[in-house]
Amino acid sequence: MKKLCAFAAAAALTYGALGTAQAADVTAAIGQSGDSTMVYRLGAQWDWDRSWLESSYGRLTGYWDLGYTYWDGDETASNHSISFAPVFVYEFAGQNVRPYIEAGIGVAAFSSTDLESNELGSSFQFEDRIGVGLRFAGQEIGLRAIHYSNAGLKNPNDGAEAYTVHYRMSF
Repeated sequence: MKKLCAFAAAAALTYGALGTAQAADVTAAIGQSGDSTMVYRLGAQWDWDRSWLESSYGRLTGYWDLGYTYWDGDETASNHSISFAPVFVYEFAGQNVRPYIEAGIGVAAFSSTDLESNELGSSFQFEDRIGVGLRFAGQEIGLRAIHYSNAGLKNPNDGAEAYTVHYRMSF
């Protein structure tokens, strides 16, 4: 129950922060880590409102992503992280449904350096992500793989991964 309350509190804070922002989208994700720990993520995105390489095939665009992730392990393996990343998106052309691929590299801060059986080495981590999905009617559904590592800045550097299904809604 404590875990659900922490997740609900983070959701309320994220929603409250979005009330003052313009053109923010909300993302919710659920998945598993590389060690099968459940992962729950709430995020806020701000589109760049720019595009490059526009053609009849699609366009390159992107967004800023701010996220909170709860890693639901046992008492010694649960963790919380906050991340921020610029994400590049190649959106393929389409009328009602637009497939996309995305990639980004950002930063994250973990509440503990222990996650599952992994020793992260430091609370500071880099966040690398790749994803695919579909955009339609102001919404998005997709799959993501996110890797966390301190890039060898401090040992040990076991790193961690999260594989999620996400849903994004535009306001």
